[in-house]
Amino acid sequence: MAIIPDSIEGFVDLVSKLPGLGRRSARRIVLHMLSNRSEMAKFGHSVLKAAQEMLVCICGNIDLSSPCKICTDERRDRSTICVVKDVSDIWAMERNHIYNGLYHAIGGVLNISEGKTPATLNIYSIKNRIKENNVSEVILALDGTLNGESTAHYIWQTVSDTNVKITRLAHGMPVGGELDYMDDGTISIAMRMRYNMKQ
Repeated sequence: MAIIPDSIEGFVDLVSKLPGLGRRSARRIVLHMLSNRSEMAKFGHSVLKAAQEMLVCICGNIDLSSPCKICTDERRDRSTICVVKDVSDIWAMERNHIYNGLYHAIGGVLNISEGKTPATLNIYSIKNRIKENNVSEVILALDGTLNGESTAHYIWQTVSDTNVKITRLAHGMPVGGELDYMDDGTISIAMRMRYNMKQ
């Protein structure tokens, strides 16, 4: 006989699908929430509100409006686009206040075994944005993993027929490292020391 109700098991299953959480951690989180009903109600309300109100911008960022606050900010340098893996990388870059251009989150990196192909990622729209914004530089700020490197190379090939300068983050980004896990100083150095891929 199962001692855990199906509804709670379903809740544990959902929480365990979050990045970095296994079933044991998910069970602890669910038990904590169940013992704090008022917090659980607030959590549920916040999740529902976010699901109803959040929009995805053409740049891949999430906001209450589309285009997002970054894309509509007239103070930003519209001549550069920084290509990142996902929204968490946009937030990591914004935390540092070292970049003042536009972003383009592609929604992952190429990985055939996970079904991440050029067609499933937000790659091809980069060329349109280059033309629309009269972009002079595309910064490839993707993870230093093998998949991140192959994605950067694919994007470089995709936009290489344009006249934009294509740079890649350098020094400070270790091979195998992911942008979201880098400290602010490392990201800052990598951004300042980016290099030109068209050589």
